[in-house]
Amino acid sequence: MNKKPDHAAPAKPDGRASERQDRLHKLELLKQAGVNPYPAKARRDFTLADVKAGFDSLAAKNQELYVVGRVRSWREHGNISFAHIEDATGKLQLILGKNNLGAEAYKFFLKILDSGDFVQAKGKPLTTQAGEQSLQISELKLLTKTLRPMPAEHFGFKDEEERLRKRYLDILYNPEVKELISKKAKFWEAMRKFLSKNGFLEVETPVLENTTGGADARPFITHHHALDIDVYLRISAGELWQKRLMVAGLEKTFEIGRIFRNEGISAEHAQDYTQMEFYWAYANYEDGMKLVKKLYQYVAKETFGALRFKIGEWEVDLGGKWQKYDFVKTIKKYTGLDVLKASTEQIRQKLNELKIEYDESGFNLTRAVDNLWKYCRKNIAGPGFLVNVPVIMEPLAKRDEKNPSIVQRFQVILAGSEMGKGYSELNDPLDQAERFAAQQKLREAGDEEAQMFDHEFVEALEYGMPPTCGFGVSERLFSFLADKSIRDCQIFPLLRPKLNV
Repeated sequence: MNKKPDHAAPAKPDGRASERQDRLHKLELLKQAGVNPYPAKARRDFTLADVKAGFDSLAAKNQELYVVGRVRSWREHGNISFAHIEDATGKLQLILGKNNLGAEAYKFFLKILDSGDFVQAKGKPLTTQAGEQSLQISELKLLTKTLRPMPAEHFGFKDEEERLRKRYLDILYNPEVKELISKKAKFWEAMRKFLSKNGFLEVETPVLENTTGGADARPFITHHHALDIDVYLRISAGELWQKRLMVAGLEKTFEIGRIFRNEGISAEHAQDYTQMEFYWAYANYEDGMKLVKKLYQYVAKETFGALRFKIGEWEVDLGGKWQKYDFVKTIKKYTGLDVLKASTEQIRQKLNELKIEYDESGFNLTRAVDNLWKYCRKNIAGPGFLVNVPVIMEPLAKRDEKNPSIVQRFQVILAGSEMGKGYSELNDPLDQAERFAAQQKLREAGDEEAQMFDHEFVEALEYGMPPTCGFGVSERLFSFLADKSIRDCQIFPLLRPKLNV
């Protein structure tokens, strides 16, 4: 940088708010000196990791090179100062001296540079007497002047919500959070790679829908101004749309995308999250279970390098035997009730007896059985598949040919929770219409999670859909394998707005 005029260093008031005022004053000094504190262009010849990896070769050539990064620490020792900068690949020490930078430029940087600022540095590799690989800097350029003081090196939030609200600082100062983000990217990359290798075509389907289906969930509603209609944000990754693609002649499709459910917040549940769904023509739920087992094992190995996991109090082995759990028998084992024979009132009494909380609004046999099952599933370690589910629980699944009171559905059970669901898809348009009609009656009676009657989908089925297996799994699987809450595994989870920033 060119020589800069000498300015009096601003006083250092106490307190973080005063530190911000101090930095604002330094910003003004930069502007007075004709220095752009936020230039658009930067030069980088090597990442910091590349400099360290090729340090001996670069030093032997006495080569000057450009690096960039954020100042993480800054120590002044008279005519020489030391700064550690960091980019996405690592850290490197910079040595700044009056002789190399020039007296006035050196003095200027002492006044205006703070921890947190982004800089571009030009220099030659040099190993210090302490043996630290460094750059002897001959030119320094400010890339970004930070206005808020950076937290201490060992940064932590006492308040969980504040940590998630300022996630950028959480990521910056906690390497394990950054690693979690990287692993989550690998998770979806591995899933995409597995499906592509197995002949599945990735597709995109609508996020805004006139009727929303594919799951039992309360949707978000928004208004489409151009069409002047209310529309729903989807609650599944295109289930009814991908099945239309089976009608259209495609045989293997999948989608990885965002879905939205206007429901409660918990360690396992978020309102907007990523889900994968695949659809496979000429396959049934038995084929689906075989493929899903291979999928989970592949994704776990690629992402975490392991098949054995400690999830809360559970220890699970995805490489071991996967059990099959009968829905009706499992509930009877833990509650004594046969849900194929029990009435809604009998199940209500059992829920009360077991002190299981449930929502009275829209309460019906389906919701009663579902609440009872959620109580029972907490006892199952897995991995395994839940099968033989009553037909009332799944309006989109094909009935079992031997026992029409149950459907050909499977759910992955892992560490006491549901971790993916699939089934032989219902392709009988008349049966589908009857089940949609039954669901519509439940909605009219107050069950907001019951599915809507999608007449256009039934019409598509009347053109013929081949036997098909569908399956869906969300990012909850990643959070469980990482043994974290789903909010911890989302980079920026939704929070209430902070009124006073």
